Amino acid sequence: MATRLKIKEFAQARGLSQRKLFFKSEVDNKTISRIFNDPYAVVTTETLDKLARALNVDVSLLVESDPALPKSLE
Repeated sequence: MATRLKIKEFAQARGLSQRKLFFKSEVDNKTISRIFNDPYAVVTTETLDKLARALNVDVSLLVESDPALPKSLE
């Protein structure tokens, strides 16, 4: 089982580009890009908290358990 980040989905639903999310969250742009390109990326709880505040959602909504492992994690 893997943990999948749903940050890209929430950002797109709110009309936030990676650049806008970078300015709003103060999370490094490379980290945001990595998360957008790989929803299975490992991030710190501090990063998740910053992104949740920027997206105005509870942190728990940004992660989900995915029973199917992506090929990169097999």
